[in-house]
Amino acid sequence: MRGATGGVQRKVKDVYGSAHYVHCYAHQLNLIMQQATSHITKVSAFFSDLGGFAAFFSRSSKRTAVLDKVVAHRLPGASSTRWNFHSRAVNTIFEHKDDLLKCFRTIRENGEFDATTVREFGGFERMLEDEDFSFFLAFFHKIMAHVDMLFNQLQKRNIDSVYITGVIQRFTNSIQAIRDSVPLSVQQPSTKKRRALGQEEQHRLATEVCDTILNHAKERFSFTKHLISATLLQGDLFPQHSVKFPDSALETTVEAYPTLDKAKLKTELSLVYENEEFMACSGALALFQVFMENNLQDTFSETVSLLKILITTPMTTAESERCFSTLKRIKTFLRNTMAQDRLNALAMLSMEKNLIQNIPDFNTKVIEKFATQKDRRAKFMYK
Repeated sequence: MRGATGGVQRKVKDVYGSAHYVHCYAHQLNLIMQQATSHITKVSAFFSDLGGFAAFFSRSSKRTAVLDKVVAHRLPGASSTRWNFHSRAVNTIFEHKDDLLKCFRTIRENGEFDATTVREFGGFERMLEDEDFSFFLAFFHKIMAHVDMLFNQLQKRNIDSVYITGVIQRFTNSIQAIRDSVPLSVQQPSTKKRRALGQEEQHRLATEVCDTILNHAKERFSFTKHLISATLLQGDLFPQHSVKFPDSALETTVEAYPTLDKAKLKTELSLVYENEEFMACSGALALFQVFMENNLQDTFSETVSLLKILITTPMTTAESERCFSTLKRIKTFLRNTMAQDRLNALAMLSMEKNLIQNIPDFNTKVIEKFATQKDRRAKFMYK
């Protein structure tokens, strides 16, 4: 899809030269986390070991029964494409570490398991007691909280580039704060010799992970024309823009969207930055609604045009994925022969069910329309 030379992106641009390609930001977040953890051997080994916990318990109902009895919580599996699964695994093992250790000791002392199972449980027990594993578990417990937050925000239905610009900036600030506090969170090994070497190595690896996340986030998020254009209309930056106008961002915006009048847009934005009501708007959609409600679309015509572009530019594929999920529910095996018109209508009713629920007597009106379309042998309406 994203092939710039021979993929769908290139084929679309050959026909529509001013079209813009936007890579799904939620997917880019997954790619960032993959880069941050795959090229560091010890970090990659940590996540491999982490996935072994859930795999080990899931292979036996007897092991799962002990887990449910002692820990009272299932261990989620990992996924290489969805980092929220990794996050759940990290959080679960971190929060139930003591219970898991108790579970492993119970199995070892139980005597009802075979030698292979006891040996593997002993390996997991030693892993939880290992200082390096505990360090990475605590470290990624901090990281994954912010990754989870950003991932959930990128999956929202009503998002735009202005909103995403703000949440990405908060995400990078949080990762930078974790990076700066890494020396304070390093656990101290027992001996002086191990303390010096362990602390230095742990600090280096944790810093490398944070740097990789920050660098890739900057590369994948910050320099797209859509997010640069969004900074022009980011409400929390209005005080800063009123002091010094963002000329470089304006140049990038006009270059990306040649239909905009640069001089007029700069004049309108200068007025927008000085207005406190506009400053309070959180996102392009909220700002656009203020313009519409106050009939300012003619006064700020270029700003409204830019807002329309930012609002309608898709940031993630979450919405289209929901449509595919809806399609699976509607076009089942029993409905496999339905025509395209009926499929489109049912899909629209399912996706916009909130609007349907707000229509008074919707079901009654549908029945009445169906019953009065033509004469039928069966009576659908009774007086």
